[in-house]
Amino acid sequence: MAVDRKQDILQATTKSFSLYGYKATTKDQVAKLTNVGKGTIYTFFANKEELFNEIILKLIDVMEHKANDVINENNNFQENVHAALYEMLDFRREHQLMIKLIQEQSDIGTPIVQDVLDKVEDSILSFIEKKIQAAITRGEIKQCDPAIFAYIIFVTYISFVFDWEKKREPLSKEEIADIFQMYIFNGLSNR
Repeated sequence: MAVDRKQDILQATTKSFSLYGYKATTKDQVAKLTNVGKGTIYTFFANKEELFNEIILKLIDVMEHKANDVINENNNFQENVHAALYEMLDFRREHQLMIKLIQEQSDIGTPIVQDVLDKVEDSILSFIEKKIQAAITRGEIKQCDPAIFAYIIFVTYISFVFDWEKKREPLSKEEIADIFQMYIFNGLSNR
């Protein structure tokens, strides 16, 4: 029963954060959405920040699982990193909570929201870095600094997935893959 209450609180809070943002969400709203008293919320979470962090950790876990699900051991490094990164950025772009948090950060600049968005970005970079290191170990790409290469890939993807379409026709997933193959990956290939 306690686990169900905790999950109910997490779901209601996620919904509230998605609708109103971090700053505007109160424990009163969460208590009302879950039909529990505020004291019950405090039984599971010391404060709103702790609740928020648990939600974000679960969100990051889901995002990483989605990325791992699109990796195919029969594909090469470039295909897999493209598929995984595109999946993570697509998740970030379409997940209602992420949309609201990005909007809140842009409009208000809530410090804890910036910290959480940084945590999401760090998890994406870490994921890519591990894939790069594995590709180097397998001899699939040349020796490079995995952290720098992960950052280059990440910011370039963000530019093509989010910024490019502000002034131009959006690029398809395949077009982005072709651009990366031509301009980035061909320079690191050992073949």
